[in-house]
Parts: sequence; structure tokens; C-alpha cells
Amino acid sequence: MRNRLQHALCELDALERNARAESPLHRLDARAKLLVTAVFLATMLSIPLSRLSEILLYALYPILTASACGMRLGTLLRRSLVVIPFVALIGVFNLFYDRIPVFRIGPLTITDGWIAFLSIVLRGVLSVGALLVLIGSTGFFEICRAMQRLGVPRFFTVQLLFVYRYLYVLIDEAIRMSQAREARSFDRRSLPLAVWGTVIGQLLIRTLDRAEQIHRAMLARGFTGRIPDYGAHRTHWRREETVYLLAWSAALLLARAIGPVETLTHLLR
Repeated sequence: MRNRLQHALCELDALERNARAESPLHRLDARAKLLVTAVFLATMLSIPLSRLSEILLYALYPILTASACGMRLGTLLRRSLVVIPFVALIGVFNLFYDRIPVFRIGPLTITDGWIAFLSIVLRGVLSVGALLVLIGSTGFFEICRAMQRLGVPRFFTVQLLFVYRYLYVLIDEAIRMSQAREARSFDRRSLPLAVWGTVIGQLLIRTLDRAEQIHRAMLARGFTGRIPDYGAHRTHWRREETVYLLAWSAALLLARAIGPVETLTHLLR
């Protein structure tokens, strides 16, 4: 358990370290990257479930942006696959209700339910991949500050940032409790089921106590409920941001409006 928690903490640190790298995408204003990601999610999620090929086309965005910011595609895919159990639980019911045959591959019949199921899973993977690229090229603090500069209410941006920071506190306290358990359990690998409720309650109490200490320290240092502008790499809107925003937005909206894969398929037929 401790190894898995340490691995999760290392994954979060790796994203933040990648956000401090140097690339043309890193140097862009966070607002431009945030707006392009919002356009990508809006256009990709609005595609009907039956048009699986059109959703596959949108995989170009996370692939190209990940390559531009120096993220490994294998690592990005591995991190994006974490969402599969959750979205699969949502889409699995389509397998039982949508049984209209679409085409056959040998003895295997592909139904509308399978197309919808694969579309839901692919949507989840691409959405998480785009968000991971955004965090890996910007940093979560800069994303929240960009949302604040775009006019998002500050109570939402501050709470979002606190939730992200709370993950570090939660994982760190869980690692400490795991180390204490291993030192007192005499090599017992798992906890009894009856103890898990107490462990989770103790973890919640410990993390809340530490979060209160952090909050008092922030108030003592002048925290006013707003994400400060100092102490961060603040960029200004330039021509590069305008070109990046217009180029990607036009490409994504055009792909959504025209449907190039479906159009090409009709032309070939």
C-alpha cells in the first residue's frame, strides 16, 4: 500500500516538474491553453456516440500537444487509462439495451451498444489526456490563476486549488500511517476488514487537523482568499497566444462541423 501511495505522489510531482520545463507550449499564456482545452472538450463531447471515427480524430490534439511540451506519449496513455473503470461502468449498460447490428467481422456482430460503449470510453480517455497535457504544460497553480484572470469566481478557483493541494496532504498522511502500521504489524500485509473504517476515520481527522494548521499559517502570511499574482511566472497575452487560440479553435470547430472522416467515407463509397 505504501508503495502505491508513494507512486501516486511521484506521479503528481512529475506533472508539476514537467510544468516547469521549457518549450514553446510552456511559454504560452495559461489562459490560451485553458481556452483551447475547453473548446476541445466541448466539441469532442458533443459528437454523437454513433460517430466513433470522428472521436478518434480528436486524439490528434492530446498527441500533438503532448509532443510539443515534451511529455512521453506512453506515459500520457498510461495515466489516461486510469479513468477506464469509471467510464466503463457508465457505458456498459449500452451493451444490453442497444442490440441493433451495425456490421459483422467474421462471426462477430458489432451492435450499436458496442459502438456507444467504445465511444464513451474513448471520450473519457481523451478528456483525461487533454487535462493531463494542460496540467503538465502549465501547472495547476497557473491553471487556477488563469481561471481567476478569465473572470471565474475566486471562491471556485481557490477551492479547486485547495482540493488539489489537499491531495498531497492526504497522500502524505496516508504514507505516514502506512509506515506506522508496517512497524507494528509484524509483516502482516493486509488489514482486517473491520479495521478499515477506523483507519479511514483516523486519516480524515489527521488530514483535517493538518489542513487547519496550513490554513492558519496562510492567514498569518496575509492570505486574503484570492490567488496572489506574485510568486508565479506571469505571462502577458501576445500574438502567439492569439494565433494558438484561433488556429486550434478553428481546427476543432471545423472538424466538428464538417465531420471529415464521415465525409471522406461517403465520398469513397
